[in-house]
Amino acid sequence: MTKKIFFLLVIALYGLFNAQSITFVSEKNGKPLPKVSVFGKDGSILAFSDIDGKIDKQSLKPDQEKFQLVYDNVSVATLSYSDFIKDIIKINDRIKDIEAVVIKNDKPAKYILIRGNFNAYVTSDNRLKSYADGIVTYIFNNKTKKLKSINVEQYRIFKLQDEMNGSFLSYTAGLDIPRLKYVGKPEEYKPGKNKIKELKGDQSDQVEILDKIGSEKGFSFLGVTVYDYRKIINISFEKGSGKTLRDFLDYGEIRSSKFKLKEKPIPHPLILYNNFYVTEFNFSNDDDTKKVNFNKSSSNYQKPYWQDPSFPTMQPVFSSFFKEDLRELPNGK
Repeated sequence: MTKKIFFLLVIALYGLFNAQSITFVSEKNGKPLPKVSVFGKDGSILAFSDIDGKIDKQSLKPDQEKFQLVYDNVSVATLSYSDFIKDIIKINDRIKDIEAVVIKNDKPAKYILIRGNFNAYVTSDNRLKSYADGIVTYIFNNKTKKLKSINVEQYRIFKLQDEMNGSFLSYTAGLDIPRLKYVGKPEEYKPGKNKIKELKGDQSDQVEILDKIGSEKGFSFLGVTVYDYRKIINISFEKGSGKTLRDFLDYGEIRSSKFKLKEKPIPHPLILYNNFYVTEFNFSNDDDTKKVNFNKSSSNYQKPYWQDPSFPTMQPVFSSFFKEDLRELPNGK
C-alpha cells in the first residue's frame, strides 16, 4: 500500500509540475517554437518561450484579459486568458519566407564580413522603455574566427514618452548592439554540455545557451542596487550544418537583471532584448566598411530601411500598444 501511495504521489506531482507550463508548437510540424513573446493588453511582455517552446503559466494573469502572441517580429494571434487552459498551443509560424543569405564573395580572405539587420529594446517591470533597430556589419578574423569590430551603418532610436519626460534612469543607455557571443565557435555547442540545448527544425538548427553572468548580490551605485544578472542566448544555423560562421543565420539575446532604489527597496526587473538577422556573407581583405557612431540620443539613417518587407522591425508591434507615446528621436544624419 505504501508503494502504491508513493507512486500516486509521484504521478500527481508530475502532473502538477507540467500544468505550470504552456508549450507553443508549430501548426505546420508540431515542433516547439522558441522566442514567442506574450504581450498583455497594456503592452507588457509577460513571457518569452524557451527552446522547448515553454512559458511559465503563472506569468499570465487574468486581469490582462487579452494576450497578443508575437513570433518572428510579427503578431500571430490574440488569445483570451481561458485559451491558456490548454497545455499546448499551436501557432502559425509561416508568416513569411526565410530570406536567403546573399554570398557576395566565396573566395577566402583575411576577414569575414557578416552584414544584417538588428533590433533591440529595453523593458522595466516588463513594460517597454526604449527601442532601436538598424543595419550593422560584423567583422571577424577569418583565421581565429574572433570578432574584430562591429560597424553600425544606420539606425533608429525610440523612447516612450514617460522616459522623455525625465526619469531617474536612462533606459536608452541600456540599448545595445548584439555582441554575437559564442558565434563562430562550434565547439561550444557539443550535445550534453551544461546549460546548452539544441533544437533541430525543418529549416534551421537552433542552440540555446543559459549564461549566468553575475552574482545575486550585484553592485550599488548612487542609491541604485543592480543584481541577479542572467543571459539567454539563442543562435540559429543552417539545418544539419557544422555551425560555423558560414552557417550562421540569426542571433537573439536576453539580458535580465533586477534593480532596487534606495528609497524604494522593491525589486524591479530590467530586461534587454536584442536580435540580429544575417542578410549577407562576404570574404574580404578590407575591414574598412561604412559605419556611424551608435549615439543613443538620436537616430541616424539615410533612407527608410525599415520599409523593406523583410526588415525585422518590432516598432509596429510596440506602436500598436503605445501609439504616439512611443516617439522616434530626431534623425541626426
